Amino acid sequence: MRILALVPGEIGNQILLFPTLDELKRYYPKASIDVIVEPRAKGAYRVSGSVDEVLSFDFKDRNGLADFANLLGIIRDREYDAVFSLANQWPIGLLLWMSGIPVTIGYKSLAGGYFFSNRVPQKTEQYAAHMYYDLLQGLDITSPCPEPQLALRKKDLDWAQEEQQRLGTKDGYILIHGGSTKLSQAEGIDKVYPVNKWQQIIEDIQQKQPDLPIALIQGPEDGEFIEAMLQACPELKITTPGDVSKLSAIIAGANLLLCIDSTPMYLAVAVGTYTIALFGPTEAKKLLPDNEHCVGLQSPTRWIADIKPEDVLGQIWRG
Repeated sequence: MRILALVPGEIGNQILLFPTLDELKRYYPKASIDVIVEPRAKGAYRVSGSVDEVLSFDFKDRNGLADFANLLGIIRDREYDAVFSLANQWPIGLLLWMSGIPVTIGYKSLAGGYFFSNRVPQKTEQYAAHMYYDLLQGLDITSPCPEPQLALRKKDLDWAQEEQQRLGTKDGYILIHGGSTKLSQAEGIDKVYPVNKWQQIIEDIQQKQPDLPIALIQGPEDGEFIEAMLQACPELKITTPGDVSKLSAIIAGANLLLCIDSTPMYLAVAVGTYTIALFGPTEAKKLLPDNEHCVGLQSPTRWIADIKPEDVLGQIWRG
């Protein structure tokens, strides 16, 4: 049996789909499961234990007839038995109908949803991983949705141990990921918590736990934020994992992750690291599970800067 999933979006969207893919693998252990994702999200599958092949297609690009024809050819060549689609584009629905795949599954509300053979209601008010998991109803799978889990490789865990020794954090540490100012500005999304407020939080932690190191996670677009943070708090350490699997491993060893709605947040949830995430316009209840390992602090005004440092510290020191 060959199964395909079309999953637009960033790495976080892929991590939220992991429970669905893992359950498919549990139900059909001999099945081959492939995904088609945007190039920016391919790295997510370095930590998936259920996916066999990762193909890329830029769903956000201005794709022409030749692009869709090429995608159709790729799909037809692999002779899939079933396909799940999260793509809200009517050409994708039509393309899957033309592909000849016997079972096509997607939400009723998607553009092009009427082309699917098995249509599922989209319950957008719930945790996104549960919403994605509802697609399994298209194969009559109704088991409870597990939480996302990652398949970490030994070489990445070994790298994380070496990184902890380099940073001097082998006895415990806190990680902070504050996001990229440039990226947020480019996307028009309010996801940057002010440096002066991070400084208040860090100074309080250092006063109460002076021996607990704090490290900043630096991604490819985070340079401006990192520079500003080091000017405010020069004693902070910096870790720069080279890929998603190394990032997951260093997060897995942390006592706490403080972050915005970003890739590290989804990874932390999946490895069980206690996480406090700050949310502006995006909704915490849709992106975080309801459990004791993670807390979503939602700005009352939907501007992330309006979250008070005192509220973050209250969650850190509670109990």
